[in-house]
Amino acid sequence: MKKIPVKDTRRSFLSKSATGATAATILPRHIFGAPHVPPSEKYGTALIGCGGRGPGTYSQLCKGLDVELVGACDVDIDKAKRFSQARSKGKAESYQDFRKLLERKDLDLVAIATPPHWHAYISISCAEAGMDVLCEKPMTRFVAEGRAVVNAFKRYDRVFQIGTFGRFGRSKDKGSVLKHKIMASGLLKNCQAVRLKKGGLKIKQWSGTPGIPPETIPSQLDWDLYCGPSPWKPYESRRTGGTHRGYWDYEGGGMCDMGQHHYDPEQWTYAKDHTSPVEITPFAPPSHPEVSGMWAWVELKYTDGFKFVMQSNEWGPTYTNSPIRDILLNDLSKEDQEKIKAMPDPEPLLSFGEAVKQRKQAGGHPEAAHRAACILHLANLSIRLGRKLNYDPDKEAFINDKEANRFLNPPMSAPWRV
Repeated sequence: MKKIPVKDTRRSFLSKSATGATAATILPRHIFGAPHVPPSEKYGTALIGCGGRGPGTYSQLCKGLDVELVGACDVDIDKAKRFSQARSKGKAESYQDFRKLLERKDLDLVAIATPPHWHAYISISCAEAGMDVLCEKPMTRFVAEGRAVVNAFKRYDRVFQIGTFGRFGRSKDKGSVLKHKIMASGLLKNCQAVRLKKGGLKIKQWSGTPGIPPETIPSQLDWDLYCGPSPWKPYESRRTGGTHRGYWDYEGGGMCDMGQHHYDPEQWTYAKDHTSPVEITPFAPPSHPEVSGMWAWVELKYTDGFKFVMQSNEWGPTYTNSPIRDILLNDLSKEDQEKIKAMPDPEPLLSFGEAVKQRKQAGGHPEAAHRAACILHLANLSIRLGRKLNYDPDKEAFINDKEANRFLNPPMSAPWRV
């Protein structure tokens, strides 16, 4: 398979340490930055999480690349076998444990479509093993995981793309590019814009159901590995498949299921890829500690005054706190308007395939994906706690709020850590 130049990973470092002077004879040549093998060879690929969104996520990974599926992995081994059969006539090896899959020497690119409680750990494991990743949204289950993913992909010089692509269209839209330039310029000191997004978040559909009695674990499912870093709970089928979204243990309801699709392109348009809201204000009924539920709206204010407002349109009153308005070139002085007109357009966003081939950052890179996921996590935490939250986007911590800060980096079940 085509091997991608890669910095030392933890696995390769241990290998070199163990073998001393002989390491150079057994380590893959890409460890030392050797040129690619001939272009006639394919990238070795794998899918981890073969149900639901898995096949679609894998197809996104393959766009623009010459690939060969070498592995399919799912805690439900039957799903892995079905995907292998469908995409490779059974030639790709099926795995139940992703750690075994990542030991392969012919694996270059990995699509991850597990429930979100596994996204961070598996993404980081792939980066450590020298692989590029396309990961389903939302990027993570909680805030600290996202920062760990960002750091890992920077450390190991790997390509990461989140599985949502709306920003690519926005980056080619003249109106969106103008807004991006205005906001990125820093010339708009006291922004009065309020961007309202109504509906589209499947709040009721992915509200959880508490108190369902335990069921018998299917024989083909490794339930302990499914739970993984999340708290172990007795098996019941609604905790798997699409309905897993309604449990805080695995995701964050409709907010996290659909939110990154909606707010990732907005985040690019308004040049917020490297920051987060500082004030988060919810309107919602009391939240259940185990499952997601209904809410009316959440207002997220940034340091410059700009506000995102998400409105469910499924419960409660509409948002009326501030007038809805977009940013305009006329919000700036004549002198500053000329500065905006003179600014070059932002660099084109690279698709995952382009980033892999060019060894550059993808359009939906880790920092941007993390900040977009933070919008959702912060909104959900304000709903769960039932109050306004004040957040420091540089320290990635709530201000003088021990209760809220406990939700940013909750303990993971042993032995899993990021």
